[in-house]
Amino acid sequence: MGEPIRIKNCDPTLRDEIAVLLKSYDFSNCLTCGMCTAGCVYSDLHEDQDPRKFIRKVVLGMREEAENDPFIWNCTMCNRCTVECPMGVNINALTRAFRGKVAKAPGYLQVIADDHIRTGNQMGVEQIDYEETLEWIEEMMQEDLKDPTYKIPLDVPNADFFFGFNAREIKHYPADLQSILNVFHAAKANFTISSKRWDATNICLFTGKNDEFDEISRPMFEEAERLNPKEIIVTECGHAFRSTRVFARDYWKGKQFPVRHIMELYADWIKDGTLKLDKTRNTIPVTLHDPCNTVRKEGIVEPQRYVLSNTVMDFREMFPNREYNLCCGAGGGAGAVAETKAMRMVKAKPKVDQLVATGAKIGCIPCHNCMDQFVDMNKHYKLDMKMMHLTALIEVALGLVDEEKQFFH
Repeated sequence: MGEPIRIKNCDPTLRDEIAVLLKSYDFSNCLTCGMCTAGCVYSDLHEDQDPRKFIRKVVLGMREEAENDPFIWNCTMCNRCTVECPMGVNINALTRAFRGKVAKAPGYLQVIADDHIRTGNQMGVEQIDYEETLEWIEEMMQEDLKDPTYKIPLDVPNADFFFGFNAREIKHYPADLQSILNVFHAAKANFTISSKRWDATNICLFTGKNDEFDEISRPMFEEAERLNPKEIIVTECGHAFRSTRVFARDYWKGKQFPVRHIMELYADWIKDGTLKLDKTRNTIPVTLHDPCNTVRKEGIVEPQRYVLSNTVMDFREMFPNREYNLCCGAGGGAGAVAETKAMRMVKAKPKVDQLVATGAKIGCIPCHNCMDQFVDMNKHYKLDMKMMHLTALIEVALGLVDEEKQFFH
């Protein structure tokens, strides 16, 4: 037999240090079988994108190599590697633990966290701007609904649900929030929005800073406790939804609230007849993207399919789909790091191939982070598709918006 391979500068304390950060995950179960790398569609596109190599560096105590591995920030944290792992090793959690050890996250990630702590939302929207945007949306809805008495329900106690959304829906995409409120109005929903803490996102889901994660999400839950709804509903944003679910599960010790995705709510409303849809109004072929944070990590798989099948005439699945879906390539906060755009477009190619294979002309993208990536890949690869949230398609099926106007807008 040959001489055993000896690793220089092995630090046996690294494993214990990371194990403490992970708490409930045991990465020492790794069999080095390579199924994680086989499941990572990006490992062939980028030489540093290899989950097996990274986890072996950690297990073997190669501190310097592990802590300086580009994999830590190149990884989209999509967890497809874990789906393939026969031992269920959570490499997403391992990556996040290493990110949390870094003094400052790259790109705008730390800026976003700081803004959220300072202002209560990730986009740094000041209170007066928030109030004025809601007033503008309210005026638009009064005009569209031909009801001058319509009011957005702010700070209503004991509502059926507290609605948490993404700050982008205030700063950049108020029309998206208006679409959601249109559907809520059609359903005669008994809900409330907070006048103070309304942003359900938490960028520290990606930076790994647990203390800042707690500081960001806690005020929204305290506000929900004050208003006492039956549940919390989160907008079409995988990042916001998972952040809220994780905080409820692992951090919050106050009054417990079920946390559900808006697609689950829509599915219930369609099943019980609250929303009466006419899918013949949506004739253009549609395919569905499965956001990793919603589907693979939180298990919300079928509600969006039920809604879409009742909303459009021609729904075409991508393959693979559901928990085996391919990440769009912008996960893990990559969208907030400008330097990664070129890499994001390379990582987008497998998803582009999926889109093209369906022949669909509309991509239904129920996630804001994913939506930004799909808009970029649509332009970069000249796909000539329309990327839409699920709510926008529901508006058409409700007869609130004409399909041609929605598609060409």
